[in-house]
Amino acid sequence: MVGVLDTEGARADWTFSAEPDAVRTARHAVRDALHDWGLDELADVSILLVSELVTNSLQHASGPIGVRLVRLDTPAPAAGTAGPVRAVLRVEVSDPLSDPPRERAAGPDDEGGRGMQLVACSARRWGTRRGKTGKTVWFELALPG
Repeated sequence: MVGVLDTEGARADWTFSAEPDAVRTARHAVRDALHDWGLDELADVSILLVSELVTNSLQHASGPIGVRLVRLDTPAPAAGTAGPVRAVLRVEVSDPLSDPPRERAAGPDDEGGRGMQLVACSARRWGTRRGKTGKTVWFELALPG
């Protein structure tokens, strides 16, 4: 694992080899960063969703897997409308496969196919974007406060 943690709490980045222990290592890195930032209450859901996305990357892509945490403020509402600027935690998982994940309707006896449903139901927002050599799947969680 190669990682950078911004101790001021704005960003953390890691790159994991596409090996079976990447999921466990990513969970520990995310938990530690959120603890350092005083965001322990977001740890369980963040770790669950990171586990799903890193597992998807391991199953469908070969090559390095990137994980990034970014604390940011979403833009203020349009002029003349009320509403606060909302602080969010954006979590991104990148891999070299360009195909975006698909949200599937898994049957009650299916052993897989629920990962993206879990992301969609648990996150404030989520999406994908293509990069030069792959894709990034991201989700946002509202910061407490």
